[in-house]
Parts: sequence; structure tokens; C-alpha cells
Amino acid sequence: MPPTKKKHQVTATEPPAAAAARDRRRELLDTAAEVFAEQGYNATTVRKIADHAGMLAGSLYYHFDSKESMLEEILRTFLDELWDGYDTVMEAESGPRETLEALVTESFREIDRHRAAVAIYQKESRHLVAQERFAFLAESQRKFEKTWLSTLERGVAAEVFRADLDIRLTYRFVRDTVWVAASWYRPGGQHSPKEIARQYLSMVLDGIAVRE
Repeated sequence: MPPTKKKHQVTATEPPAAAAARDRRRELLDTAAEVFAEQGYNATTVRKIADHAGMLAGSLYYHFDSKESMLEEILRTFLDELWDGYDTVMEAESGPRETLEALVTESFREIDRHRAAVAIYQKESRHLVAQERFAFLAESQRKFEKTWLSTLERGVAAEVFRADLDIRLTYRFVRDTVWVAASWYRPGGQHSPKEIARQYLSMVLDGIAVRE
């Protein structure tokens, strides 16, 4: 099944206590994501997450029943948001170059919003997909590949992209060079996600050599 939408709808009538609990839950997930990304999922214990959050391990269980639950929510939140953006791009039915540019820009925005989750996804998804609880990762990977390959294929067919491109190799190059940015990108840095995407697209689509 694709990632299940679990987005919390905030209303004006939400009790202050409920809002505070929701915010605290989000803070704990952000902390857990950073620990998972830095130390690896297997090496991370509930106690380590609790230590980084400044609380006792037993208190963390008040919010989550296991580290698996925390990881699942972290990855689902990231993928739900990613696909909200990607689906909007694809539904626009723009030309293949414009679609590629929009997908790349959306990807860098997601790295900005969920850098730790992206790092976890890259490092851990290959092992996690074997677990039934994380089967949604494999479905997302298939959908991701189909989205990018179809865009590249449309571009070749429309003579927007070179006819001699190896589509699958191109897809892997674009995919890997975009998402590896999670290893070095830090929010609030010198360049915004939009500017990084612009520079990246310039290199991919126009090259780096001076044209004669």
C-alpha cells in the first residue's frame, strides 16, 4: 500500500493541552530522526533517544510504544509530504523539461524540510523493506522510479532530451545526485533549496563546460 495519509488537522477549537501534546510529539520525532540519521537505526535505542530529548526512557514510552513506531511515523510523514508535492507536479501535465525541473525543486524542498528523514531513508530502506511494517517503502520506491522514468521517456520522445540517453542510467544519476544532498545540506545555509535546485538543474541540463 502507498504511504497512508496521517496528517493532523489543526482547528481553532483544539484544546491547548492537545496542541501542546502534538507539538511535544513532533519535537520528540525530530529528535529521534536526528539520532537515527547520525547513529543508525540498529545502534539507536529508546534510551539514546530519551537522553537526547532530555527525558527518562520510561517517559518516552508515554508517547510511543517502540522505536519502530517512531521510525515508521518519521518515514511516513516524509513520504506523505513528498508525494503531495510530486503528485501536484505530475497532475499539472507540464512539458517534460518543466516537469523534471519541478520534481528536482520539490526534492530539494523536501530535503530542507526532512533532512534527517531523507538520510534515514537512504541508509536504512534497503533493510527495512524486508519487514512487513515497512512494506510501504517498497511501494513508494516503485512509484518514485515510475514517475522519474516516465518523465525522462516523455522528454526523449518529445526531442527535449537527447535520444542517445540511457534512460535508466540517467534516472539513477539524477536520483542519487539529488538525494545525496541530505548528507551535507543544512537548513538556513548560504543557499536556499530553490537556489540549489536551480544550480543543480543548470549543471544537469546545460553542463558545466563553456560553450564555444
